[in-house]
Amino acid sequence: MSVQAVPAPAAKPSVSGFHVAFVVAWAICLLFYFLQYAVRSAPSVMLPELTAAYGLSTLGISSLLGLYYYTYSTFALLSGASLDRWGAKYTIPTGIFFLAAGLMMFGVGINWMATVGRLLQGAGAAFAFVGAVYLASHGFPARYLATAIGFTQCLGMLGGSAGQFGVAPLVHGVMSWQQFWLYSGILALVIMVAMLIATPRQDPSEQSKSSIWHMFDPYKTVLTNPQSYLCGLSAGLLFLPTTVGGMIWGVAFLRQGWHVDYGEAVNRASMIPLGWVIGAPVLGYIADHFGRRKPALFAGMAIMLVTALAILFLPPNSLPPYLPGFLFGFGSGAAMIPYSIIKEVNPDEVKGSATGAMNFIVFVMSAFGAPAAGWLLQKLASGGALTLVTFEEGGSAGIAAIILAAILALFLKETGFAAGKPH
Repeated sequence: MSVQAVPAPAAKPSVSGFHVAFVVAWAICLLFYFLQYAVRSAPSVMLPELTAAYGLSTLGISSLLGLYYYTYSTFALLSGASLDRWGAKYTIPTGIFFLAAGLMMFGVGINWMATVGRLLQGAGAAFAFVGAVYLASHGFPARYLATAIGFTQCLGMLGGSAGQFGVAPLVHGVMSWQQFWLYSGILALVIMVAMLIATPRQDPSEQSKSSIWHMFDPYKTVLTNPQSYLCGLSAGLLFLPTTVGGMIWGVAFLRQGWHVDYGEAVNRASMIPLGWVIGAPVLGYIADHFGRRKPALFAGMAIMLVTALAILFLPPNSLPPYLPGFLFGFGSGAAMIPYSIIKEVNPDEVKGSATGAMNFIVFVMSAFGAPAAGWLLQKLASGGALTLVTFEEGGSAGIAAIILAAILALFLKETGFAAGKPH
C-alpha cells in the first residue's frame, strides 16, 4: 500500500480557483501512480516463471521482490524534500525514468539486472504519490484538495488490483512475462515525456533556498517523538499481511494451498487491494465523522484478524469465493489512520516530513518482511513444495502482526476532535 512524503504546498500563482496546467499534470501523474502500483503487485501472478527464469528458491524469489521496498522506503524521505527544493517539472519525470529503467531491466532475465531493476522500481515509485499530491496542491482550490488526494490514493490501489487480475491473462496468453516488463517500461517512458511536456515551470521563489542537508531538519522533530514510532510500527505491522502476504503470496496460497485454478486464484487475490480501495476512505470517514481515530483503527484491525483466521483455518472454499479477500482488504484500510495520527501528534510545520518518516518505517518493515516470509515458508516446507499446512503455519506470523499492531495502538494518543484535540 503506497502513501508517501507530502511536501508542504508552495505558493500558488493565484489566490483561488483551478490552475489548469497543474490539474492536467496531476492527471498524468495519476497514470504514473496507477502503473507503479500495478507493477508492484504483478510479480504475484508470475511467481513460477520468475522462479524458473532466475533459478531461485522460495526465499530467493521473496528476497528479490522485497528489494523494491528498500529503495521505496529510502526515497520516501527524499521525494518530498526534492520537490520542495527543485519543483515538479523535472523531479517527477526523474522518478518515472527510474521506474521505466527498472521495469525493462527486470524483464531481461539476468539475475543481477533483475536485482538492480527491482531497486530502481522502488526508487522511482516513491515519487508517484508525493508528486500527485504536490501537483494537486498547486492545481486545485483548497476546498477540493482532500477529494483530489483521496481519488489519487484510490486509483493507486485500483492499479494494485489490476496488477493481478489484468496482468495474469496478459502473461499467460497475449505476451511473455519478459515482454510485459519491457512494454511496461516503454509505457512509463511515454508517461515521462507527457509529464515533461505538461508540467508547468514554477517561479524560483517557490523553491527552498536552504542547503541540501537542511532539507531534512524537520525529521529531527518527528523522530524524537515516541508517538511517531508507535504510528509507524502499528501501520507497518498492518501493511505486512497485505504487501507481503496478499500481494506476493496470495495467489500461491490459493493455488498450492486450496488448489484453486490459476485464473480464479488471481481474481480472488485481487479482491484484497480492491477491498482496500473501499475500506480506506470508509474507515477514514468514520474516524472523521465521530471525531475519534482509535475506534475506527481497532474496528479495521478486528475485521482483518477475523477474516485472516477464517481464510487460514476454515475449510477451503467454505466462504463465498470473493468475500474473504475483499473483507481482509477492507479492514487493512485502517492502516491509513495512523498516517493521520502522526500528522496530528507532530507540529504543523513538519507534517510532510512526518508522512515521509512514517513511510520510511512502514516500508522498511515490508523490505525485511518479504524475505523473512520466504525464509519462513521455505523452512516450514523443509525445502519441499508449499502446502496448505505450510501456509497455515506461516500465516500465523501475519496473525501475530495484527495482534501486535493492536497492542501498540493502545498507546497511541487519541487525536480526533471528540477527544478535545482539534486538527
